[in-house]
Amino acid sequence: MTLFGTVIEKIGNRKGEMLNMEPAETGHTKIEFKIPARGLIGYRTEFLTDTKGNGIMSHMFEGYEPFKGEVLARTRGTIVAFEPGKSITYGLFNAQDKGELFIGPGVEVYEGMIVGLNSRNEDLAINVCKEKHLTNTRASGSDDALRLVPPIQMSLEKAIEFIQDDELVEVTPQSIRLRKKILNNKDRERAARSANK
Repeated sequence: MTLFGTVIEKIGNRKGEMLNMEPAETGHTKIEFKIPARGLIGYRTEFLTDTKGNGIMSHMFEGYEPFKGEVLARTRGTIVAFEPGKSITYGLFNAQDKGELFIGPGVEVYEGMIVGLNSRNEDLAINVCKEKHLTNTRASGSDDALRLVPPIQMSLEKAIEFIQDDELVEVTPQSIRLRKKILNNKDRERAARSANK
């Protein structure tokens, strides 16, 4: 798919309509869209990634229109902290096999805090504070340094776009965190079961 095709498809998924497409200065193309303001939330970073940083995006309010329908929501579940504590490299290393992480080691977490994006479509509670059990014997290769993939940094705009109905964004002067509305794992599972009945 071409660069234009990617941008057009993603804006189409956000209920945007293409109005005009014309060549601009050498090697550039100008594309005009009409899109609901809520469809733009969180799109700027995606746009920069898709255009490899070469795209320029600007927008202005045109007016109110009838509701265009739901904007395509996230289809993957989250990785949720199972217990409070400080995140440990060993616990995060085990969690990163399940998806992409939003935190690194040494971060204070609490039960119900979202620490990553699951590779599957359901939520997964994981203990990211889990330490490696120490033994007297040393196995070959077991003491090698654990390598973590750098965590995804969440901006406020990206966090607001990311959350679903059962999730919240928590903003403090020091950080932006994501959390479940119901923090306790058992209460959350009970609420999910009663909602599915």
